[in-house]
Amino acid sequence: MSTTVVTEAGDVHWLRAGAALAAAARRQAGQLARGICMSDERVARVELCVTELATNLLKHATDGALALRVVRARDRVAVECLSLDSGPGIDDIPRALRDGTSATGSLGIGLGAVRRLADSFGVHSLHGRGTAVHARFWAGDTPPPGPVETGGLTRPISGEQVCGDTWAVRTVGGGTPGAGAACGTGRTEAADLRGSGDTGNGSGSLLLMCDGLGHGPLAARVADRARGAFRDSRHTDPVAVLADIHQDLRGTRGAAVAVAFADPVARIVRLAGVGNISALVVHEGGRNGLMSLPGIVGGQMPRTRAFEAPFPPGAALVLHSDGLSDRWKPADFPGLFTQDPALVAAQLLNQAAVRRDDAGIVVAVHRRH
Repeated sequence: MSTTVVTEAGDVHWLRAGAALAAAARRQAGQLARGICMSDERVARVELCVTELATNLLKHATDGALALRVVRARDRVAVECLSLDSGPGIDDIPRALRDGTSATGSLGIGLGAVRRLADSFGVHSLHGRGTAVHARFWAGDTPPPGPVETGGLTRPISGEQVCGDTWAVRTVGGGTPGAGAACGTGRTEAADLRGSGDTGNGSGSLLLMCDGLGHGPLAARVADRARGAFRDSRHTDPVAVLADIHQDLRGTRGAAVAVAFADPVARIVRLAGVGNISALVVHEGGRNGLMSLPGIVGGQMPRTRAFEAPFPPGAALVLHSDGLSDRWKPADFPGLFTQDPALVAAQLLNQAAVRRDDAGIVVAVHRRH
């Protein structure tokens, strides 16, 4: 039986650096952790680590922010924290990760202890350009890794509370989706793909990147509809999924949309895109771009076709909106693409996003297992 499990963009709580950051981060992290039924001991662990990250951000970073959210993987649910700043960077990461090494004025547990207490942790720093730190805390057991790991992030344009960019992932395979968490926001969406009629796609990950035209609530409404159509589509072929989204967006302001299928067995990516969505596969030899056609999904959409690129083990597929500059180069981010996809997405957004537009990115990494 072929099934799909959907992972998608949810509410991201962005907290800008300021005098009240640590208290606000601790309060928000505790609310998220209790909302997914974490034990009191786990809630306290999340609050402690997030407060340490916030305090370090205030003491040592330039123009920093925390992003807090709930993330899901099949029937597992977690609280995730991303700390982003614009510099000056960490000169000696191994030293900074030693237990007991902490910033002056912090709680004294240090990044090394945050790494030990978190279920998933990563840090990537560029001298003079900025640091991204990632910490994830599961409500239950940590889910096993798959051949393709994914993650994404969105950030609204300055002055807006909602984002017109969105992303989603449908993990297509032979397993059975979990029943979902029993509490609050821990629900996992699942859909059965039997009878889809698609051919040529086996197990893998189907990714959506959508940029609703404009910004603010109207753009966010279009993005939500696109994500819903992606979730509800019975297809796995990117061209067919894009056609389903186009039908659902008729009568709206429209969107730029890209749908990609990352196949770790065939080691290939197939992408169908319309509008200004950047898509590329990063690998040891450089990068391969994938073309999106001009047009508007939900409006004037051309006859679509899929473009292909190799997807060998160790490669990363990156899809992002024009809220990120497309001038970034993989060589400018040494060591980044070995990290968790959420940290990859966060650091690319941190370094390449512009303030005058919504920003959205989703990343899929083909792991060597």
